[in-house]
Amino acid sequence: MRRYYRPLPQRGAPGPRLAGGWLRFSHVEEITREGARIIHWRAVPSHLMERLEARRADIAGLSMDQPRLMGILNVTPDSFSDGGRYDSTESAVAHAERMEGEGADLLDIGGESTRPGAETVPTDVEIARTSSAIAAMDTKLPISIDTRKAAVGEAALAAGARLLNDVSGLHFDPAMAPLAARTGVPICIMHAKGDPKTMQQDPRYEHVLLDVFDALGGQVEAALAAGVARDRIIVDPGIGFGKTLDHNLALLRGLSLLHGLGCPILLGASRKRFIGTLSGVEAADARMPGSVAVALAGVAQGAQILRIHDVAPTRQALQLWQAVT
Repeated sequence: MRRYYRPLPQRGAPGPRLAGGWLRFSHVEEITREGARIIHWRAVPSHLMERLEARRADIAGLSMDQPRLMGILNVTPDSFSDGGRYDSTESAVAHAERMEGEGADLLDIGGESTRPGAETVPTDVEIARTSSAIAAMDTKLPISIDTRKAAVGEAALAAGARLLNDVSGLHFDPAMAPLAARTGVPICIMHAKGDPKTMQQDPRYEHVLLDVFDALGGQVEAALAAGVARDRIIVDPGIGFGKTLDHNLALLRGLSLLHGLGCPILLGASRKRFIGTLSGVEAADARMPGSVAVALAGVAQGAQILRIHDVAPTRQALQLWQAVT
């Protein structure tokens, strides 16, 4: 019977430091597919403790010992929250400058909507949207390219991007992991069940938290086999990508389990539908308060990177959270 170990982190708690970051943990939830129990951290196998404790390597020049804010910049006409607002080079550059001024640590540029039901964008169109915007940006912030396609990633890296963010988790394009290995840039591997067009059509899991952990673990191993170093890999549970409301909540409650993969965790829940469902807010761009609440819940479980639309409110909330906890 396989056992999984989810640290129960706190600020100022006794015990080991979680992933070399801002939280510690004295106890761990030992989980199997039959049940769970709470144990002391000393009862966790030593090789797994090493992975839970190990300081995460810097990503694109950013240390992972504090939460980092990744500002979302969709240069698309049809993204679910802000489609069409920043799909010209001028508006994209202006928004990038605005997010930098508000306290973003890095930017994530995407040229293909992956909202539920979205169609695949031709590669040349996606390259035209993203690479021109990246090349025009005069920013000191690291830029991430949000794409499933290696050709788009390669063009973005040539234009100045420093990180690959693959929402397909390496499933869409077999050339993505070799691109990361060859260039040595960090890559974020996200979990998704199905593709954007079909992913919300009755997604099912036996145990969503453990299933996502296992799937991400398998893709991390695939990246390692392709030559990507573990300290260049980020993992993302894929909130809203082939998940129901209950699946999303289970993943958020159990997020700290993913530290067992030995990689930084990226949490991207900003403005997503489940926030509107729970809060009764239909318009995506009116879901800022709920998005900030979920971001802080992620920080409380040690998520190192928060992918967000609303930089200034999240930065302010994070500063206050750090001051009072």
